[in-house]
Amino acid sequence: MEIKVCGMRDPENVGKLIREIRPDWMGLIFYPKSPRFVSDGFAAQLADVEVKKVGVFVNETTDEILRKVALFGLSAIQLHGKESVELVEELRGKSDVELWKVISVKSEIDWESLRGYLPFVDKFLFDTATVAHGGSGRKFDWTVLESYPFDKGFLLSGGLDEDSAAEVLALAAKIPQLQGVDLNSKFEDEPGLKNIGKLKIFKEKIRP
Repeated sequence: MEIKVCGMRDPENVGKLIREIRPDWMGLIFYPKSPRFVSDGFAAQLADVEVKKVGVFVNETTDEILRKVALFGLSAIQLHGKESVELVEELRGKSDVELWKVISVKSEIDWESLRGYLPFVDKFLFDTATVAHGGSGRKFDWTVLESYPFDKGFLLSGGLDEDSAAEVLALAAKIPQLQGVDLNSKFEDEPGLKNIGKLKIFKEKIRP
């Protein structure tokens, strides 16, 4: 089970995360309206940290996304808005980093609407639909994922906390395409500052 810790920003907190948690992925949010927004001023301290970095973008231009990939040394692009298949295809042709498409879930999912993304994305990520594009601390009804029809792997996000591990593992037993989890607001002391103790508890449970 892969672990992505999203919404990181503070260099000292990032260093502690890498030393003590060693997540598979670390998310940097490049959506200006987010309280966890990472400006270009952090690039010098975050570009060379020893963890794969995922840039989170919301309805951003291709040129700006590619600029951030180079500036921050990103290993993956996470598209968290209403990005079209055409934009994802364009990014696929211009970058060799992983592409993840976020699907914001309300009450149900139109699986056919995702089919066009399949040739171009490496993963889907299912998160609770919010006006703020994530970070709500709210779960959606995971049973909607039980009809997931594709072979493509996906990550689960939205309201996960240190007590969610058993439920996640039970879901993965039903849906083997569930490859990992995206952890954010429920593991924070404040926006952009993660509680390393809570992350340790979760990691020990999800990887017993």
